[in-house]
Formats: sequence, C-alpha cells, structure tokens
Amino acid sequence: MVRRALREGTRRDRDEVLVRRLRREEPGAAESLVQEYGERVYRLAFRITGNPQDAEEVAQDALWTAARKIGTFKGESAFGSWLYRITANTAYQKLRGRRGRDHAEISWEVLLPHFDGNGHHAEPVEDWSGKVEEPILHRELRDVLSSAVEALPTDYRTAFLLHDVEGMPNREIAKSLGISLPAVKSRVHRSRLFLRQRLGRYLTVA
Repeated sequence: MVRRALREGTRRDRDEVLVRRLRREEPGAAESLVQEYGERVYRLAFRITGNPQDAEEVAQDALWTAARKIGTFKGESAFGSWLYRITANTAYQKLRGRRGRDHAEISWEVLLPHFDGNGHHAEPVEDWSGKVEEPILHRELRDVLSSAVEALPTDYRTAFLLHDVEGMPNREIAKSLGISLPAVKSRVHRSRLFLRQRLGRYLTVA
C-alpha cells in the first residue's frame, strides 16, 4: 500500500509538471505527452475499437486534442482520467457510425438466470474455483475473456473497459459518453453478466 501511494504521488508530480509545460506551450511538451501516455492511450483505443488502424487514429486525435485543449483541464480529476475520457469519447464517436453488432442491444432476458415454474433456479450453479486455479487454463481464460469483451457491443464494451479496466468513476464515464448515470451502471452490469456467461460456458466444458 505504501509503494502504491508513492507511485501515485510520483505520477501526480509528473503530471503536474507535464500540464504546466503544456499550458506554457513549451517546446517538446507535446512529445513528452506522447512519450508518457501514448502507449496507454493507444491500448485503451484498441480495446474499444478492436482495430489497430482505428486505434492509431483515435490515439493521435486524443493526444492532439488534449494538448490543444489543455486550458480546459481544471484539475478536478486526475490528468490521466481526463485524458482517458478524451480517448474514450474519441473512440466512441468514431464507432457510432458503425452498424451491425456494435450497436446491438444485449437482451436483458438472455442474461437473466432461468427459473422453473416454482421459482427455483433452473440452472446448476457451477463452482469454477478449482478450474480457475489450474495453470494450464490461465492463458486460455485470458483469451476467452478477451474474445468475450470484443464480442460486447461498442456501447457496452466502452463503459465496461472504462469502469472495470481503467477504473474511471461512473459519473466521469457518463459525462464522457453523454449518457445517464443509470445507463452507465446498467451497461457495466450487463457486460459483467455477459462475460460471466461466456466464461461459464467455457469452464463448464473445460
């Protein structure tokens, strides 16, 4: 915990210096932004878009936007969160025009547990703990999870990644995506149910 606090403190210090340099439009400040955050921004963009070329374009646009609009950064949240919000919004906007599965809704009924006529759970509850601990399955589980995340519709995938992977608060996600707070919570919850369902199918067979 102490080490984590020290890392976070060091991150804040570096970000404060970077923000000051960007505000002053110092030579090399934009390059420092790319060096410090380029890989993470690209990684988030790729997770959302699922396409290397799109991710590259999103990352470039997001970093350029952050440097150009640094004056709008009020410091109310961490600089990294602000930058991730720009990245997510840029990626989300890029994918809004896509049709097909990216804009399909996940049926709530499909994800709900099944009950019999007496109201009892109709599906056996599997205990995965033993299988999850098997080393041989670790890599396979990561691949299955990655595929399941990719299978999520864009709206849901974006909310899930921002919340569960990047750790952004729900209110920031709602602001970034231009949706309500309940919508964010619903998308994250349904995404988790969907991923659990996919993992359950794999572990039941494995």
